[in-house]
Amino acid sequence: MNRLNTPSTPSQQSKFSKKLVPTSLILLGIVLVVLMPLAIWVAYGPMPNQTSDSANSSSNNVIFPLISAGVMTTFSIAVLNRYISSKKMYFFFWGTGLLMFSIVSLSEIYLSIQWHSWAFFSWYFFGAVLNAAWIGQGTIYLLSSRQWTRFTVTLLLFGSLAALIIMLQTMSMLDVSKFSSNVAISEQYRDIMPTPSNGGVIRLLTPIFNIYGATALIGGAIWSAYLFWRKRVLSNRVFGNILIAIGATIVSAASILTRMGYGKWWYLGELLSATLLFAGFILASRKTYLQVTNQKVKLVSNTSNNYINE
Repeated sequence: MNRLNTPSTPSQQSKFSKKLVPTSLILLGIVLVVLMPLAIWVAYGPMPNQTSDSANSSSNNVIFPLISAGVMTTFSIAVLNRYISSKKMYFFFWGTGLLMFSIVSLSEIYLSIQWHSWAFFSWYFFGAVLNAAWIGQGTIYLLSSRQWTRFTVTLLLFGSLAALIIMLQTMSMLDVSKFSSNVAISEQYRDIMPTPSNGGVIRLLTPIFNIYGATALIGGAIWSAYLFWRKRVLSNRVFGNILIAIGATIVSAASILTRMGYGKWWYLGELLSATLLFAGFILASRKTYLQVTNQKVKLVSNTSNNYINE
């Protein structure tokens, strides 16, 4: 019995795990350190000129978002189901943020067919503004102290409400004449939205939400993977968190490229990110033989104690 509860020794770990895990964590840490300053510079730096004259008839504008919507809808339902059964708030924030992700993908599909102001609202508000921060808040809820969690949750809720008000005010300033259903919305949204100097203040707020969410999600996943790897237990959670960190990094990089004028990479980055995040969640939450055995031992122990007490 005691052997089952004893973590495996380093000699029992495969050479593959010994080399891959620390290397992956170091590389992801470096990427995170580089990614955040780059995101700030790209967000508030000079915006490259962009035109939407050339039509893009690629079916990827529908296929990639459609697959992403299916993956993220399934993902969000699975996570929200965890919240309903456990009442743990980090599942609520993760699930809500992922549900926003699926709304974004559905909005992309609609906007590849025709214009609708509320489809654009859903795409930009839930995608460019909120979803990264809400997913990241779930990680903050899991890893941080209760006092810090309350502060960040309050800040996020008030910030989301303020962003909603500003976004609603921006809707009347959209230049719909610049819209083309043949061009991916990620490649033309900057032509449709007003510049910050002309009333598009919401564009100054989006980097704040995104950097907060990306830092929390990527950093939290790297830290969790490192803790499990250092203790030499639950290798599934080590690799699951690595996949989550990679998925979050890909979507953050795709967002930066979109801002720089390379919006054609957004749909592919969105799909890869959705797939890796879901795979990482499944892997990290999968019960190992050790966990199942420990649960059986506890159940037998509790049953025996109850019998003795009776």
